[in-house]
Amino acid sequence: MTEVEKQQIHELRLKGLGYKAIAVVLGLSRDSVKSYCKRNGLCGDVSVVSLNIEEMKKQNLVCLHCGKKLKQKGKGRTRKFCSEECRRIWWKNNQDKRNKKDTAVYKYTCVYCQKEFSSYGNKNRKYCSHSCYIKSRFGEV
Repeated sequence: MTEVEKQQIHELRLKGLGYKAIAVVLGLSRDSVKSYCKRNGLCGDVSVVSLNIEEMKKQNLVCLHCGKKLKQKGKGRTRKFCSEECRRIWWKNNQDKRNKKDTAVYKYTCVYCQKEFSSYGNKNRKYCSHSCYIKSRFGEV
């Protein structure tokens, strides 16, 4: 069984398909799909499987984005993602879950175009965009 097939089994199982349906879609035997699911905590009723995955995500046992099992180190912050790529994709899709503080939003007027803009977390900005910076520094291009 390839890594792509394992990923597809995981995704299809979370969507609510049974072992037999997954086997037919992927061209595998039902028993190989079932044994993979049992080894990776995807066995049982489909509604229970999705609840188990959500609980595992809360406990930081699986990656929040792709669902791979995580190995936690003894020291430091607990991992939530298996890779930097998964972390970036998840935060890009879940920007509403960021804890932005109102005190870290700064309001300025652009030195070049005189437009008002706000900056999050950077209190030293002078320009509203990179193009305004280039125009101010090197002249009109």
